[in-house]
Amino acid sequence: MAIAHKVQLVEALFDRLEKEIIVFQAQSQLNCCSGCGACCSTPEIEASPLEFLPWALHLFLNGEAEKTLDTLQHKSNTYCHLYQPLTLVDRAMGRCSNYRYRGLICRLFGYAATRDKYGQLRLATCKIIKEGQNEHYKTTEEAISKGLYIPVFTDYYMQLSQIDARLGTTMMPINKALSTAIEEVLHYYAYRPFPTDLANIA
Repeated sequence: MAIAHKVQLVEALFDRLEKEIIVFQAQSQLNCCSGCGACCSTPEIEASPLEFLPWALHLFLNGEAEKTLDTLQHKSNTYCHLYQPLTLVDRAMGRCSNYRYRGLICRLFGYAATRDKYGQLRLATCKIIKEGQNEHYKTTEEAISKGLYIPVFTDYYMQLSQIDARLGTTMMPINKALSTAIEEVLHYYAYRPFPTDLANIA
């Protein structure tokens, strides 16, 4: 399957998830705090390369793939390359430098559920939301137990793996996933002409 087609399928999956999260946010009234980067600044976050394939193709189309790959390969810390803290002293406040192309893990956390050992859905969110929005959190947990729809991590990762089983199921540290996504794009176009018909993706 062509890289561009995989990217289109991944972005379509992200679009569906975005619509579901908007509905869930409206029903739960749960929201991330503005400027909070507590989750993003967690070291050793794992992701799959496929969820960053749209980002990698974007870099390639804009002539930034090789430079970014080199930066990633010489990166000394394990914090996500895309995360920009407001200060080096307090990494918990910041933003994603390329929010449009954030990964699936970034989109799911806070607004999706995992299943416990009994198969029950549990909202996967952070301590800041649990404590700072405790009333809404408890109400939402109860609503989920009674059937409120919420996106589920395993369901979305299964859909991702159906696009590309290798790239969609291989979990690795997030910066390695970013590097691997770029390498996939560079290898694919190494012996193919530059995709001039993909300007809308750039």
